[in-house]
Amino acid sequence: MTPQNELRLLPWSGPDGKPCYLSTDDGGGYMSRLADNIEAVQLGMAAQLVEQVSAALGDRDVGPEDLRRMLTELTRALRDVLRIATSRGHLLAGSELQP
Repeated sequence: MTPQNELRLLPWSGPDGKPCYLSTDDGGGYMSRLADNIEAVQLGMAAQLVEQVSAALGDRDVGPEDLRRMLTELTRALRDVLRIATSRGHLLAGSELQP
């Protein structure tokens, strides 16, 4: 549960790529559950991408365009995972303060 008066970094960006935050003391509310579900999808997609890239690195026939595309996708996935880690780390630190 998100501590009262704490902001949760959401797993999507707002206009102009600016971070979006949720202010709530209801960790089970609709927006919190939506954010949790999107984070789960992002983490699952990142895991699949790691498998694909690992396989491609072992394939000597993979062309530079394919590698470039995979690096672009891997960079995007890493940004998502870092955002999730930042958000969850903040939430964990806040929850440790709760009785």
